[in-house]
Amino acid sequence: MDDLHTTRLTLHPFTPEEAARVAAGEPGPTDVWAPGYPAEGERTGARIFLNGCQDGNDPHPFGNFEIRRREDGAAIGGIGFHGGPDERGAVEVGYGLTESARGQGYATEAVLGVLAHARSAGALVFRAETTVDNPASQGVLRKAGLTLVRTDGDALHFELPLVDAAR
Repeated sequence: MDDLHTTRLTLHPFTPEEAARVAAGEPGPTDVWAPGYPAEGERTGARIFLNGCQDGNDPHPFGNFEIRRREDGAAIGGIGFHGGPDERGAVEVGYGLTESARGQGYATEAVLGVLAHARSAGALVFRAETTVDNPASQGVLRKAGLTLVRTDGDALHFELPLVDAAR
């Protein structure tokens, strides 16, 4: 699968080898990682991706991506799907950035990039979850066009239909 490009980011689809390095927190000789990368969230996402690759399965197009700044190629976070579309055609995404990359619009840009990718790959609904104590993530999801559809304790569930309801 090819890289996805946004204005300032490259969303690089993980290979199993790259995911193994991220899961271990040990960069390879050609990896460019920003300070603080990978955080525990990226390491967990890499492990989930590796579990999905077992038995020769390729989770792409609904796999995990390393978020890289285009200006210097440094990995600043991760974004990934929690699997392929469910019975309603819905996909869910999770994401995270290094502390130094937050507050610059990178998360919104990455979410919009994978949202467009999900739409082109045939997903019908795009979902994400955050918590009541994470207003920054709530803002990212709202800026990307998602709306709050449900609360469950501290969890806030956001969603965006990817097809015209009139179809």
